[in-house]
Amino acid sequence: MQFLNPYILIVAVVIPLLALHYILAGRRRATLTVSRAAARPPRTLRYWLRHMPIVLRLAAVAAIIVALARPVAVHHESESTTEGIDIVLAMDISGSMLARDFTPDRLTAAKQLATEFVAERTGDRISVVAFAGEAFTQCPLTSDQASIATMLARLRSGVVDDGTAIGNGLATAINRLRESGAKSKVVVLLTDGVNNRGQISPIMAAEIARDMGIKVYTIGVGSRDKAPMPARDMFGNMTYVMADVEIDEELLRNIATTTSGRYFRANDNEALRAIYEQINQMEKSEVQVTNYTSYEEFFGGWLLLAALLLAAEFIVARVVLNRLP
Repeated sequence: MQFLNPYILIVAVVIPLLALHYILAGRRRATLTVSRAAARPPRTLRYWLRHMPIVLRLAAVAAIIVALARPVAVHHESESTTEGIDIVLAMDISGSMLARDFTPDRLTAAKQLATEFVAERTGDRISVVAFAGEAFTQCPLTSDQASIATMLARLRSGVVDDGTAIGNGLATAINRLRESGAKSKVVVLLTDGVNNRGQISPIMAAEIARDMGIKVYTIGVGSRDKAPMPARDMFGNMTYVMADVEIDEELLRNIATTTSGRYFRANDNEALRAIYEQINQMEKSEVQVTNYTSYEEFFGGWLLLAALLLAAEFIVARVVLNRLP
């Protein structure tokens, strides 16, 4: 409980002063009483109740002082309004994403770090699009982070024809945002290769994204020079051979520039984690917090208590004590 007029409480100093005055006045009256030699008469109920009126009166004065100080209960509430961002993670799942220049490989590292990125995007809707020789939607726009993490974990290479259809992947991502009413719409496109499949030109898809107000961040993943790439030996067994890393950085940079985004190059797990962190910082959701403070007044209860105490004093002083022997 708090007081809106706490300075009023200083008036409570009169209560002990009134009590002291009552005691001193009672002693003066006692000295004027002629003592008798007879034995002290028995103490009746009147004797024990003789101080009750002043006690009730002082309690009523205290209640009035508390009421004037306006006791209140303060309730603080806040209302948060989040203006989220709609984000599509467009991820390359072609065979080259199994290269071992990342730990344990490019695709697994990309999925793990994308999951960490999703965990930081509270309030945003996120979709997952995968592409190789073809593109498909793995997860529609949703703010359910657990579902997104599950869909990312299920991504694997080899579910569609191999190849790298960057244009188709970007176009599918754009289609996920076509009906979006979010103020900010973003595509994070991750690939490790050169566009060699698909019916849609990556630059044409980038121009469509620009016209729709969609920003595209492109990420090229792969070490410099050579990397251990998956391959089949003459017996059909999976093996790894050192092969050149080919990433069309110029294309990825043009896509990002066309859409007012940014191009990043990741050479290892830590570099890719840092890229996701940068994108997370650049694309902040807008959160508005409105604080409310309400007061619950209690002065009425204290005034009622004072009135009851004064009524009790009147009854004790004028009725009870007058009737007792």
